[in-house]
Amino acid sequence: MRNAVLICLLLALQSGATAADPSPAPENAAVYFIWPTDGTVINGGKFWVRMGLRNMGVAPKGTGGPNTGHHHLLIDTDLPSMNEAIPNDRNHLHFGAGETEARIELPPGQHTLQLLLGDKDHIPHNPPVQSKKITITVR
Repeated sequence: MRNAVLICLLLALQSGATAADPSPAPENAAVYFIWPTDGTVINGGKFWVRMGLRNMGVAPKGTGGPNTGHHHLLIDTDLPSMNEAIPNDRNHLHFGAGETEARIELPPGQHTLQLLLGDKDHIPHNPPVQSKKITITVR
């Protein structure tokens, strides 16, 4: 059995197989910030981010059917590749349990925030469901 799995993996690599095809998203799907809004000034570094989604459903990672996904918060970074899993690091926060709000902490200064919906495998949908990039200031 183990050899069969290895052979399948080798054949997939030789065929040029890549990450799974992106899940389709309705053209009218939208992800957006409920709070903060563009230009918000936050006193102290801890604050709540509240995320909204329209015309799709939220489902935890590894689950969900058509037109579902989960939130990813991009902090001080540009959009990642739309054909690969969204990175998981300090600039790409995953909310794979299906969270729609989270308390985060940022250092003083100006920061950009953007939301990107990922499918059950953290891959952006096609077309991508992304918010506009907003700027906040932490004092």
